[in-house]
Amino acid sequence: MDERRTPPPQRRPMDELPRFPHDSPSGEVALANDHEVATGGRTTIADPAVAKVAAIAARKVPGVYSLGTGTGRALGAIRDAVGGSDLSQGVQVEVGETQVAVDIVLVAEYGHPLTGVADQVRAAVYHGVQELAGLQVIEVNVEITDVHVPGLNDPKSPDKSRTAG
Repeated sequence: MDERRTPPPQRRPMDELPRFPHDSPSGEVALANDHEVATGGRTTIADPAVAKVAAIAARKVPGVYSLGTGTGRALGAIRDAVGGSDLSQGVQVEVGETQVAVDIVLVAEYGHPLTGVADQVRAAVYHGVQELAGLQVIEVNVEITDVHVPGLNDPKSPDKSRTAG
């Protein structure tokens, strides 16, 4: 038997390693333009990541009280009470290789024009998903299932539920 072995590869200090073409001397990556793409790998952005981005964008719109249906919000309250949270509640996405379709269910705040809220949510989701996920948004469907009226929809406090006697 031949006892020859290949010697282990020599490790080089970090300063001697080849750098990416657009790396700056400080180590930060600087792309030449927005269209330049690195080669040699694949990026997959999963549905839950896109849904979370869409939900955060939608929640920032004035006039959005909450995302999800009444049942979904009730389950979300239970989940929050036990220490979990679902930031993408009320959002469904279908992610393809380069495109995404988004469905959002929400409760609007009273006093905000509903079609205006829907249009602003649509615009915010288009922008947020395209900017952060890099996917082409082909549609954003918005369903407003309820309107929150402050004081009317809020749980009653024990003092208000008692009758004066």
